[in-house]
Order: sequence, then C-alpha cells, then structure tokens
Amino acid sequence: MTDLLFRENAYLRETTGRVVGHTPEGGIILAGTIFYPTGGGQPGDSGNLIWDKGTLKIATAVKADTAGIALVPAEPMGLPAIGTEVIQQLDWERRHRHMRVHTALHLLSVIIPLPVTGGSIGIEKGRLDFDMPESPTDKQELENQLNELISRDFIVSEDWITADHLKANPDLVKTMSVTPPMTGGRIRMVRIGQGDEQVDWQPCGGTHVGRTGEIGRVRLGKIEKKGRQNRRVNLHLDG
Repeated sequence: MTDLLFRENAYLRETTGRVVGHTPEGGIILAGTIFYPTGGGQPGDSGNLIWDKGTLKIATAVKADTAGIALVPAEPMGLPAIGTEVIQQLDWERRHRHMRVHTALHLLSVIIPLPVTGGSIGIEKGRLDFDMPESPTDKQELENQLNELISRDFIVSEDWITADHLKANPDLVKTMSVTPPMTGGRIRMVRIGQGDEQVDWQPCGGTHVGRTGEIGRVRLGKIEKKGRQNRRVNLHLDG
C-alpha cells in the first residue's frame, strides 16, 4: 500500500520517493506519494518525477488495484525502474486551487443543509448537487453567507472516528453518492472551526486548505435543475 503523504501534509509540494512497481497500463507506483489520486469528485494531481535519467511529466494520479496509487505519465517514455529514487514535484498552483474549491464546497453544504447527491472540483470552479425540489429564492443571500463564513478564517483540521461511530451517527454523511473513506476500520473526518465555533464536520478523503481565509472570495453561478428532485449549485473562485 502506498503511504499517503498528501494526507499527512497537504502542503508538501516536493519530496523524494522510491519506485516499488509499475501497472500494466504504464503507471508508476511509489512507496509514498504526495500526488492525490482521483476520487471523491477531486481530480488527481499532476506534476513531475525527476531522477538521474530525466524528467517525466505526470498527467494525473489514480488508485491502483494493488491498494497503491499509480502516477500516470502525460506521454509514453521510459519509466524509472523499480527501486529508483525519484523526486516528486506537484503542480502546486493546480493542487492548491483544488484545495480552495474543495473546502469552499464543504462550506456550501453548511449554508444549504440538504443531502448532497453529487459534486465535482476543478481549478476555477466546483459544484454540488443537492436533493432540493425547488431552487433557492435568494442566491445573492446564499453567496453573502458563504463569503462571510470564509472570511471568518476558520481552522480546517482532521480527526478519525470508528466505523461503528459512523454507523451510529449516519447524519454525519452529507454526500449520498460517495462512500466515506475508510482506513483500517477508521473514517477520516474533516472539521471546519473548533469548539463552539465548529461549523462543519464530515467524512472526507480529499485535500483542504489549512484555514478558510485561503479560499478567498467566491461567487455562486448557475443553479441548474437536474431532475425532479435535484438542483446543481455552481461555485466559482474569484481569483
């Protein structure tokens, strides 16, 4: 299993690694990686692998059948051999924008406290689909509430609960379309705010900013009808 270095420190932009395998499709598996793999609506990271024989551009990262993470080259070329020590470099600007959007979407689920039926994250915008029969009547008020939460610069942190805890508290799961991430019988929880100022606490395996102030100002885009019960709320970074 690949060590999830991105989970230990989402701000680690560069580190060393050791190649431990290749996938049949030409992916590279490292013993530990800072590349987040596609999942939970968040795209896989991109960047570079550097070793003594060259530089390999990484287009994305995906989960591999071996319980590892495969780094997918942007174009065919010679792969570093098993055992090779490499330098991992993230496309940090892209990753950080994913972190900003992802955390903003968690806050969107706070101001619209309805079940989430889907979602996606990009570098400029993201969206959540809600089990919402009717569209909100005042989109500007929702945008104002969201930006007010962001501006309070809440600390974003993580902790873990047991599967039994989650089973006893099913309301902790907001996203109906994504299975809560589990490692060794434990579920990772992402918390926004602390103590009496906690505003959100939900299962999530993705990467997030350390404080909500990093998100910056956002705006709400179209609210689209997606079926009888679903409304899609689009969110854009302003900068």
